[in-house]
Amino acid sequence: MEIKKVYEPKEIEKKWYSFWESKEYYKANPDSEKPKFSIVIPPPNITGALHIGHALNNTIQDILSRYKRMAGYEVLWLPGIDHASIATHYQIERELKKEGKTRFDIGKEEFLKKAWAWKEKYHYLIVSQLKGFGCLCDWSRFRFTMDEEYSYTVRYAFVYYYKKGLIYRDDRIINWCPRCRTALSDLEVKHKEIDGFLYYIRYPLKDSKDYIVVATTRPETMLGDTAVAVNPFDERYKNYINKTLILPLQEREIKVIADEMVDIEFGTGAVKVTPSHDPNDFIIGKKYNLEFVKVIDEDGKIIPPAKERYCNLDRFAARELIVKDLREKGLLEKVENYKVPVGLCARCETIIEPLISKQWFLKMAELAKRAIEVVEKGEVKFVPKRWTKVYLDWLYNIKDWCLSRQLWWGHQIPVYYCLDCEEIMVEMEKPEKCFKCNSKNIKEEEDVLDTWFSSALWPFATMGYPKNTKELEVFYPTDVLVTDPDIIFLWVARMVFSSLEFLNKIPFKYVYIHSTVLNEKGERMSRTKGIGIDPQEIVNEFGADALRFTLTYLESQSQSFRLSKDKFIIGRNFANKIWNAGRLLFSYYQEKDSFVEEKKEKVYDFWIKELFNQLLRKYDFYLKNYYFSLLAQSLYSFFWNNYCDWYLELNKERFRKKDKRALEISLEVFYNFLKLLHPIMPFITEELWHLFEKKEKSIMEEKMPEPFSIPEEKVQEIFLCEELISLIRNIRNIRANFAISKGIELKGYLKTDNEKLFHFLEEEKEIVKKMVNVEILPFRKEIKGEFSKIILKEGDFYLEVGDFFNLDKEKKRFQKEIEELEKIYNEINENLNNEEFLLKARREIIESELSKKREIEEKLRRLRELL
Repeated sequence: MEIKKVYEPKEIEKKWYSFWESKEYYKANPDSEKPKFSIVIPPPNITGALHIGHALNNTIQDILSRYKRMAGYEVLWLPGIDHASIATHYQIERELKKEGKTRFDIGKEEFLKKAWAWKEKYHYLIVSQLKGFGCLCDWSRFRFTMDEEYSYTVRYAFVYYYKKGLIYRDDRIINWCPRCRTALSDLEVKHKEIDGFLYYIRYPLKDSKDYIVVATTRPETMLGDTAVAVNPFDERYKNYINKTLILPLQEREIKVIADEMVDIEFGTGAVKVTPSHDPNDFIIGKKYNLEFVKVIDEDGKIIPPAKERYCNLDRFAARELIVKDLREKGLLEKVENYKVPVGLCARCETIIEPLISKQWFLKMAELAKRAIEVVEKGEVKFVPKRWTKVYLDWLYNIKDWCLSRQLWWGHQIPVYYCLDCEEIMVEMEKPEKCFKCNSKNIKEEEDVLDTWFSSALWPFATMGYPKNTKELEVFYPTDVLVTDPDIIFLWVARMVFSSLEFLNKIPFKYVYIHSTVLNEKGERMSRTKGIGIDPQEIVNEFGADALRFTLTYLESQSQSFRLSKDKFIIGRNFANKIWNAGRLLFSYYQEKDSFVEEKKEKVYDFWIKELFNQLLRKYDFYLKNYYFSLLAQSLYSFFWNNYCDWYLELNKERFRKKDKRALEISLEVFYNFLKLLHPIMPFITEELWHLFEKKEKSIMEEKMPEPFSIPEEKVQEIFLCEELISLIRNIRNIRANFAISKGIELKGYLKTDNEKLFHFLEEEKEIVKKMVNVEILPFRKEIKGEFSKIILKEGDFYLEVGDFFNLDKEKKRFQKEIEELEKIYNEINENLNNEEFLLKARREIIESELSKKREIEEKLRRLRELL
């Protein structure tokens, strides 16, 4: 049987995903007696196709899920999608804009039809993409944040909070997006500095020629000023406190008040107070019982009681006219260039307008306390640890959460108003009549809930809460949440306090915060801006396994990493290497019946087994501690650098001689490696597994491999193989360095006091001859000529190169070897100096690293002396 020379992932991926689905390997059985492992997917928004960040996030979850299945766990990986209220609104409104329409032109009913159609389109696309990445979620438990059962849980949560006295309605200053026409929470606002101006405006004292100069970046809001504030300790203004000013342009009387909130250093030290249009001014307004004058509406336009001249103008057009009028009246003292801090709607990037608005709020003080406590006590752990501080800092300074949004797509707030007596009713279903006056004239709240309110319930709502389900009993709390740093506040913290409030349990034990993926210029990937890499294109060009391996290889718990398309060559080349090794082994496997039993195992058989055992120890450690990059690197290094480049090469002569033991060990190591690799590269490993094993069951049904049993005396001899490899590698380097073709036979002289090494190289002289065309001879003092020296662990080897010798080139060779060793030495030191690594690592891993460090130190010392 011939297998294709080149690995072609497309057909293979489709075939094996269908196989996994047909066997329902994804399906979790809550009645199983196995230990349980559970994880809930961060539900992708239905706003569009998945991006490369989703590919990284879901690859990590799939690695953990597949690993746990093979480690003997009953695994629930629960998938779903989020309705993403404001984000979906924005996408649909963009489409309407192309037709010259707004949502108000088509009405709520038609808009919601479009929203549901949008959901259906991207539901199908997202699921097909996840399957294309190889993600084996429990599709039988797929959830949507607006499905019937989930919506019931959302209403239940709101009613519960309200009846407990945690939800209230109030007129408060909120962030308002004039384009999206909705309130936003602080976390939905991005902050940046833009080029603007600082305007110095004269506010005249009543019945006086004197004035106070006020500095502001927003002169349009002065139309709603109800005071000017100074710091009580500012000597410049002591005589002005409680005086009356005439508000420019509006010609209203306002007072000068004193408050310590005023920054003496900003502008002139005197600031205008507009309680209806600034969060700090709102606080001052409440404190001093000032009048609240609203002069900007929800469309961002000027409204009465502003003078008619400015009404109906956009806020920024009004600013220009106000500045012009102030200048003409001699009330504009000066204008300075200034970096103005502004808030932007995170979705559409419109400059937000602080407005007073009646909204629904959730009290956060008590809820935050418990969410802080479980993290401080280590019940919920962040990986990497540095994100713990980010989470806690936000919760220490938390404000009440504005829950209501003036949108159409989302969860309707379960509040009902009696239009006759103004009674407010908060219930699971619409009441038939008013509880107070029995009127049937009842109106439902038009606002919807902030998307993150429903998302905060995700880990337990998806498992059937408030019902007491079997899933909640056995799979909750979940084991780990894999997510992005951007939503620690928006989502992670809110899930923690929600779970503690409703179930009195943490939602997950670990939170793994993965890196942010940037493009090669260091910019954040963005679908709307056309910046980034489409993961589907990568799957089509390189294959899903190449996508998964490359992302895993780059995921090093760093803040971010840069990604370009050519990086995926790493994964593709590795897949090809695995495929080619499989082809080579399969060619011998088909002839296995003609192979002859050879009882004696070679040193390099024990060497590869010991290296595999080391890999196995690291593998378990890296996965348990979320060191994904180290995991991928260790698999890559073992297979490419050790198994393929050395073990299979050393075995080729044994294969030619039909050595059955050589083939059996080669296959055993290969099979075990496929099992370890499967969680990262599921498709190619499944294909090769079935090629050799021809079983009806998946490689996933196999257990994770056990370590090889190696007699202690054989472990002590493994260094012999390392010496052989070092010798051959160095001879190849010398030939390349001096341009000595392999056809020219060379002689080399071994100087060692280690008899085992001497006898071993004597036994393996045919391999050395075949691989590098060098005859090994014992060292003699009387030998003369030009030699290139090779430093071994247990001796030296003098390679006779004659007239090819070049001192400068030889120095460069040593320098290169020193640099390579220093790089490895620094990597080992980095681990040994990493407190977190030392706390988590098993004793054998630390001892292995220390042993390598000592060996490298000794070799570096000898190389430097020789240089």
